[in-house]
Amino acid sequence: MNKAEFISMVAAKAGTSKKDSEANLNAVLEVITESLAKGQDVPFIGFGTFKSVSRPARTGRNPGTGQTIQIPATKAVTFKVGAKLKEAVAGKKAPAAKAKKK
Repeated sequence: MNKAEFISMVAAKAGTSKKDSEANLNAVLEVITESLAKGQDVPFIGFGTFKSVSRPARTGRNPGTGQTIQIPATKAVTFKVGAKLKEAVAGKKAPAAKAKKK
């Protein structure tokens, strides 16, 4: 699925125009990007968590020449899948909410 197809599906589910859905999606992606750039986690309970992690400098090897090289420290983004998303993808039914006793 590409971005245009995704926007069309969101617009259909939300009952909004494609233009509004695209603007909302772009805003969400922008907020996630800005938060990660600041080093903040972006959790969506049940769906997953986007995290910005620091990777330390290390020594690597050039596979073509076998020569050792220094790989600089960098920041990367990780995504940890939430339980509900994991179950949905695996085809398992999500657990039902427990009823409160009176």
